[in-house]
Amino acid sequence: MIIEPRMRGFICLTAHPDGAAQSIKNQIEYIKSKGSINGAKKVLVIGASTGFGLASRVTSAFGSGAATIGVFFEKPPVEGKTASPGWYNSAAFEKEAHAAGLYAKSINGDAFSKEIKQQTIDLIKADLGQVDLVIYSLASPVRQHPETGVLHRSVLKPIGGVYTNKTVDFHTGKVSEISIQPAQDGDIENTVAVMGGEDWAMWIDALKAANLLAPGAQTVAYSYIGPSLTEAVYRKGTIGRAKDHLEATAFEITDSLKDIDGKAYVSVNKALVTQASSAIPVIPLYISLLYKIMKEEGLHEGTIEQIQRLYAERLYTGGDVPVDEKGRIRIDDWEMKEDVQQKVATLWEEATTENLAEIGDLKGYRDDFYNLFGFGFDGVDYAADANELVTVESIKE
Repeated sequence: MIIEPRMRGFICLTAHPDGAAQSIKNQIEYIKSKGSINGAKKVLVIGASTGFGLASRVTSAFGSGAATIGVFFEKPPVEGKTASPGWYNSAAFEKEAHAAGLYAKSINGDAFSKEIKQQTIDLIKADLGQVDLVIYSLASPVRQHPETGVLHRSVLKPIGGVYTNKTVDFHTGKVSEISIQPAQDGDIENTVAVMGGEDWAMWIDALKAANLLAPGAQTVAYSYIGPSLTEAVYRKGTIGRAKDHLEATAFEITDSLKDIDGKAYVSVNKALVTQASSAIPVIPLYISLLYKIMKEEGLHEGTIEQIQRLYAERLYTGGDVPVDEKGRIRIDDWEMKEDVQQKVATLWEEATTENLAEIGDLKGYRDDFYNLFGFGFDGVDYAADANELVTVESIKE
């Protein structure tokens, strides 16, 4: 079938398998170009199919030669209908890993559930014995609690008052003002239940109880802080409460791993275009201005560049992992440079529908958005028939 991007609001309903394959090849080539990393050799990535989780799997495999198990929740294809982008990413990753002689298997299902945790435990026992790195990179709007059965839904809302600021429709380039109503009863608790650290701790507890964590094993979860521009709706809003919980959980996990000399970290990463961030008011405008500044200053990174730097310059230097005063790894350091943020703040005040294409990088934002779904890659013939029925080699549907 001929596969074209089909949009509904801030969601693309189609994905391109050949574009996803090209994306994976590009990421692998970047990692290879940076040289080998003396990192973990047996890696579990929870949330492995897109974004920072996918970049972590690529970096582990092709930077450190690691065996990887990836857990994700993606929609496989059916005839005449494409899979979700993460399915195609994972299929392409496994194909490249296997061609390179690397172990790579995947599990598709709800990572919050006891069943998927047990399936993962069984696979590690059978194939790897133990893992020495666990990446936790889940991004889901809902979580059914495995103990209570309650379905929790996260919301992105300010706390204590209405938040009003600029935003942009990245499809049209229209800059407008938007107001977001404050959190109501239960919003904070539900958001923390979905996006906080409870499930991360459950994973680590389950792996440790099964003796699947190697001596000195590390686990890393991903977070974001962002600038003062967005803090009312992000870091000081409901999502921020969840991130606070996630970061506090890192210390609890570290305490629980003392007997194996293990360690848990939260890595604060850079603002990037993701399916989730595209739906957050204010964030697309901020990112388009940020991209403009960081590209001009030679500081721009995508997910693969961020994770390569996290591994090579933070986690696996051979010395202590550098952290901030709250124990967090700061790989958002280039984004949060004072001069970068000052320039973004100045442009923010100036931004209008008429001048955004000039003072911001809306094209870069759009390109990255379409890339998420496998569109817009050089070397892919999008006018040609594509086989939508791609399989993930290790998954028997």
